[in-house]
Amino acid sequence: MVDITELILDDHREQRRLFAMLEQIDRGEVEVLSAIWERLAAFLELHAQAEEELFYPALLEVGIAARRTAGVEDETLDAIHDHNEIRDAVAEVARHRVGSDEWYAAVAAANLANSDHMAEEEREGLTDFRRLAGLARRHQLAVAFAAYEARNYAGVRAVDKDPEGYVRAVEEKLQGDPSGSLSVGSLKRN
Repeated sequence: MVDITELILDDHREQRRLFAMLEQIDRGEVEVLSAIWERLAAFLELHAQAEEELFYPALLEVGIAARRTAGVEDETLDAIHDHNEIRDAVAEVARHRVGSDEWYAAVAAANLANSDHMAEEEREGLTDFRRLAGLARRHQLAVAFAAYEARNYAGVRAVDKDPEGYVRAVEEKLQGDPSGSLSVGSLKRN
């Protein structure tokens, strides 16, 4: 069986590998730097979108079921906020000439934003999901995650999301309440 938490960790390892490659390539290798950066930038967004479509809704679902709503809400809010910061950092890289000092500084900022997110996700969200979701659920989600990334291998459009709006929408969907009133969680509407 394949496990969603392992697929996400595999993606994290690949992201770290690609950032490390950028640090080891000569500045004059502009075409190579561009190609690797373009692949990494597309991969970062695809990974974030796959998590937002599949992993974080499932984390909220199992957390609510386990009466750990506040904890998984906080983790999800942080993750969506982090994804927005990574998107913004990736967009900043595009503003600079590849191989320039400014480009390297922007890549380093994107690496830092992504590294901080991955570390927090590995400590919290992935750990909680392993504790709260059975192997069959983790396998089912892994299959969907792999399919999502395979279908969108060429990349997806980057769009910042409102973290609270994201959590509300997922919780509303989980509750099956089209009126939008929440009966769970710390983000209840008054």
